[in-house]
Amino acid sequence: MSGVSALDVRVTAEEFAEGATAELGDIEIVDGRVVRLVARSPVHSRVVRRLAGILEAARRGGGPCMLVDSDVAARFADAESATADRRLNIRYPDICIRDCEPYDVNTVREHILLVVEVTSESTIDADINDKRIQYATAGIPRYLIVRLDQKEERIEEIEEYRLDWSGRRYAAHTVHRRVLLLDDPVEATIPFDVLEQP
Repeated sequence: MSGVSALDVRVTAEEFAEGATAELGDIEIVDGRVVRLVARSPVHSRVVRRLAGILEAARRGGGPCMLVDSDVAARFADAESATADRRLNIRYPDICIRDCEPYDVNTVREHILLVVEVTSESTIDADINDKRIQYATAGIPRYLIVRLDQKEERIEEIEEYRLDWSGRRYAAHTVHRRVLLLDDPVEATIPFDVLEQP
């Protein structure tokens, strides 16, 4: 999911036409106010789209009902704060597999069986630290981190984490180097080049 952050910058149409915003990167301008977008690379977008499709196709016929979602809001445990406006935690995982209980942003985390994040330069710290802790604390059984190379042109590796004995922390299960082999909640063998190719 593309992130946004408001900047305390206003731009006129003339300044924009003159390239005054080039150094700001990917932006939108709303009523003159610059809103920065954290844009995905083409490979990031392809990997998310293709992996979600392959996972969806890998669901077992006659097996438990599972849905594959992409960029759907999920609320996680509120942060401890005395101030209400500093508690809410909403994430938009790149991909998740969940059971077929009716969707509710407040409880969907309890129904997620696997969550996938594809790294980018702007999200890698959150993906490997904050989200890993948050997803494990929520009890999501499996977490995949798809690491793109620094140029975001190919998949470097896919880290697979599973909940440890406590049920609240992830332990590294395996690092997939050229092929993602999944056995749960779906069975799939997915070569990286299938996900990356134009």
